[in-house]
Amino acid sequence: MKLLQQKKPFEYLLSDVNEPMLFREQFPYTDVPKILFDGKEVAISPPDEILITDTTFRDGQQARPPYTPKQIAEIYTLLHRLGGPNGIIRQSEFFLYSEKDKEAVEMCKNLGFKYPEITGWIRANKQDFKLVKEIGLSETGILTSISDYHIFLKLNKKRSEAISDYLKIVESALEAGIVPRCHLEDITRADFYGFVIPFVQRLMELSSQAKIPIKIRACDTMGLGVPYPSVMLPRSVPKIIWGLVNEGGVPSSNLEWHGHNDFHKVHINAVTAWLYGATFANSTLLGFGERTGNSPLEALVIEYISLTGSTDGIETTVITEIAEYFEKEIDFHIPPIYPFVGSEFNVTKAGIHADGISKDEEIYNIFDTQKLLNRPPKVAITDKSGLAGISHWINSYLRLEGGRRIDKRHPGIVHIQRWIDEEYKEQRITSISDEEMLREARKYLPNLFESDFDLLKKRAYSEAKELIEMLVEEEPIRSGDVRHQEESLKRFIRENPFIQFIYITNLRGVKITKNITHPQDIAKYEGLKEEESFAGRDWFTEPLSDGKTYCSDFYTSKFTKRLCITVSTPIRDAREEIIGILGADIMFEELARLESEE
Repeated sequence: MKLLQQKKPFEYLLSDVNEPMLFREQFPYTDVPKILFDGKEVAISPPDEILITDTTFRDGQQARPPYTPKQIAEIYTLLHRLGGPNGIIRQSEFFLYSEKDKEAVEMCKNLGFKYPEITGWIRANKQDFKLVKEIGLSETGILTSISDYHIFLKLNKKRSEAISDYLKIVESALEAGIVPRCHLEDITRADFYGFVIPFVQRLMELSSQAKIPIKIRACDTMGLGVPYPSVMLPRSVPKIIWGLVNEGGVPSSNLEWHGHNDFHKVHINAVTAWLYGATFANSTLLGFGERTGNSPLEALVIEYISLTGSTDGIETTVITEIAEYFEKEIDFHIPPIYPFVGSEFNVTKAGIHADGISKDEEIYNIFDTQKLLNRPPKVAITDKSGLAGISHWINSYLRLEGGRRIDKRHPGIVHIQRWIDEEYKEQRITSISDEEMLREARKYLPNLFESDFDLLKKRAYSEAKELIEMLVEEEPIRSGDVRHQEESLKRFIRENPFIQFIYITNLRGVKITKNITHPQDIAKYEGLKEEESFAGRDWFTEPLSDGKTYCSDFYTSKFTKRLCITVSTPIRDAREEIIGILGADIMFEELARLESEE
């Protein structure tokens, strides 16, 4: 096949067509898209370094309910640890629109991590650009749709009008000293030499004049990119990347690939972009993203190590911590066979394979999963496993340590063995699934599992704790001015109807606020004096002594006869000295009902 040689870029002129170019020979719409070849190839030309960027909090949030600011800060911390001190996960992208978006950005900025760098994302208009300046980011992504599908059919514009609008917003970013990252949306259906390259060349001219880098993100919005060497444009990932570098004049260090998985090619396309000159591959944790998702960040981490031969400070065991966080804190069920993090990704089930791995795990394990992912290889249960195999599965799957480990002679293990024997007496030939083992373990070893009620209680505690800790950071509360504090408490109880009663004490345990409750409960608290002393209560003494938020056990309110919990936390002034305790009595059933509805 003919090999395209690198040549000096020359100026490409905008082809301002009157009708949209929709490439019907490749995208017939009423049929599966066609992959056409032109017999020409471009040379592999990896950049000096390859890096990973993250869009878990932008594109990833378009595939699921929004994360809370607290969850974003905790996931961002895991990304920081996974990418290591050298910033292999170099940037993370955030929405900037809602108050929660802004709060999340501030929480992550306050963590003080160098990597991942926090960047924004806006649409191509000046009103959105104000958001970037207000929050103080040094770089932002800008939506610059590049195909005629978007320009003609969505924006109802001509190419010349679109390019003019895009350049204006980029110029505004440069004037403010902010690095613009232009998202070339739908590049795999775009007129590459009639629009993409003329636009990119104009951007590189602006960059040279302003002496500020302009980054380019090539977005395979519909997952139509193809990694095969001699595929025709606009679907060819090699030719897109090669062309942006060699014809568009984009430095590899400013070039990024962003793909989707509509045709199961998202990961290989990202790696192909690396190989042909893009420094950055964009991704999301667990592949969360619009429609079919983006390149899984954890997969790119493993690919990075494979390609470079080095971890460069990457902490691979954090991949398992991330998976556990998503399952336990976000309540997302990861498919069991999902690579690297699924519950069965390194479980051997076939009998002949199980025999091999019992002799040497390297025979059927992809690498030392215990060392790299903190996930030891496992063997599925069959009629040959015996009591020892069953107890090993229980201890391994539930990660039981020390005195919590289950002995093979435990009566529950014996009952499970009997059930397994009965299964195989009925001519069963497949292994016992994890779901079946968990079902039997819950039946015969119930003390090892949290009940649905326990999980609901845990979530309710977490929600109440987060709300109170947010409230106590408000300026009126920290001010020490009782009148302002009472106004905040009244607003808070109106917004959160599961709060039964809320109050503030001074450092002597004396309640200094009025009885703040719901109108229907005011009469029930008439016997509670406004300067009642609570100096001996646990909810007062605990946060005062350790400075942490306190959650009580269940109790029945003597005022309303409802099942309640009390959550309390220290109030600190501007010097972070404790000046009082804020307490809230919470109707557990109301809070639990709200939690179960979410």
